Amino acid sequence: MKETIIILGANGQIGSELALALRNKFGKENVITSDIRPPQQLEEGDIFETANVLDKNLLKELFLKYKPTQIYLLAAMLSATGEQYPQKAWDLNMNGLLNVLDLAVELGIKKIFWPSSIAVFGPHSPKIDTPQYCVMDPNSIYGISKLSGERLVEYYHAKYGLDIRSIRYPGIISWKTAPGGGTTDYAVHIFFEALAKGAYTSFLSENTALPMMYMDDAVRATIELMDAPAENLTIRSSYNLAGISFTPTEIAQEIKKILPNFDMSYADGDPRQAIADSWPKSINDEYAQKDWNWKLEYNLEDLTREMIENLKTNKQQWVELLNLERKENLSAGPKWRSNSHV
Repeated sequence: MKETIIILGANGQIGSELALALRNKFGKENVITSDIRPPQQLEEGDIFETANVLDKNLLKELFLKYKPTQIYLLAAMLSATGEQYPQKAWDLNMNGLLNVLDLAVELGIKKIFWPSSIAVFGPHSPKIDTPQYCVMDPNSIYGISKLSGERLVEYYHAKYGLDIRSIRYPGIISWKTAPGGGTTDYAVHIFFEALAKGAYTSFLSENTALPMMYMDDAVRATIELMDAPAENLTIRSSYNLAGISFTPTEIAQEIKKILPNFDMSYADGDPRQAIADSWPKSINDEYAQKDWNWKLEYNLEDLTREMIENLKTNKQQWVELLNLERKENLSAGPKWRSNSHV
């Protein structure tokens, strides 16, 4: 069967790299990317459409034009930015999802990917080896919206037969995009600043352990889940996905093995610390291992080496990204970016 894929929120951290992987797998002519504004550059043959997931009529036109067999909905406002603009975060994260689900039912689009996050867990969730099923009491608007989304996608699967698949992503680390408003962003930003300045001030405390994952593993997990036979899947809310858990101190130590003069310091009083303290330190993903044979490939040493080598090789790109991020931080208004840090 020929697949036609639409990626909504394709300009962000996961979307930009997932689009490349899907184009390689299915052909450029079968993968349509979309976001609220065009990407900085498009390669020859790439198909892009401007669309806002909150504009249901425009989304319907897009779906009718391309008749997708799969939709990847990645547009979201992240945890730290969401706390500054909770109403906007709820609107984007929830109504964007509802628009896609309702249109999928109306137009007969059966297969959808929608990402959840470790942010669905909260202060009373088990912190170590957090299981698939446990107390979930998120205390950020991002986590609340993701937990609500999990209930919605499970409901639409049961009531309407939609084949919706989801992963609770940990923090995602990539060298191709700048940080975009998430609590785990320090684990990306630290590499940019290590090479640019030789130093970094972490907004999380030195012993704050969080689950993280290298982008290559995250993209591979997403495609493997979407390729898995439907009858093998036992989770229709969102699958736990364990990455590698480390603290700011531990990642700094790995960086110092390659950049011995790197200096790490810590800031007090950042509101993102309270969000991080409510999240798991490590994740149990036995259901993903059992249902679709998930296996992690990159450990902390591999991740650190890959990040530094790629950033050194692509210096002009990351300097431009860092400058873009600084400009965005100076501008007013929320970042409606489609990244998938948490």
